[in-house]
Amino acid sequence: MKILNIHGYQGNAANSAYEALRECGFDIISLQIDYDRTSPEYVMQLMNSQFTNNFCNAVVGTSLGGFYAALISAKNECPCVLINPCLMPFLHLPRLGYMSDDGVMEYIRLFSGLADVDINHVSTIIGGQDELIDTHDFTRQIFQNERYIVVPDGKHSGATMPLKDIFKDHIDVFFDEGV
Repeated sequence: MKILNIHGYQGNAANSAYEALRECGFDIISLQIDYDRTSPEYVMQLMNSQFTNNFCNAVVGTSLGGFYAALISAKNECPCVLINPCLMPFLHLPRLGYMSDDGVMEYIRLFSGLADVDINHVSTIIGGQDELIDTHDFTRQIFQNERYIVVPDGKHSGATMPLKDIFKDHIDVFFDEGV
């Protein structure tokens, strides 16, 4: 199985999700993105073309990458795993120093695409002690299903959660059911 991995804001391509997926034996495509210098709409086009051109089967996204992963899932009707997804980047990124007014407006335009996500394609992993994203109640409202996992002591970073164990224990459910 080939998986597109999308890192979060100010993160890197070899993030904890990438490492956990690699250790589980998956073929992973993971690009380094400078979200401050790349327009959100271009990131969406780039990630979608990477998904289709590399014949990926699923997408995993952490934080801001979870926003893009959800949109790619909707566009390609594929399974996605969202790790502490930042589903309202127009709200959270300015708090983290993101300064592009045009980018904020692009995120607002892209946000409507979440309405097209099929919940049957979504698995979500939330850190119960996430110190950056305070809107997981919204995430729960739109994506809660039997594949919505809360790691009670997990923080925002995927490195604070046992992602490899979660992937190993739930991989069939994450990527096979409902699709």
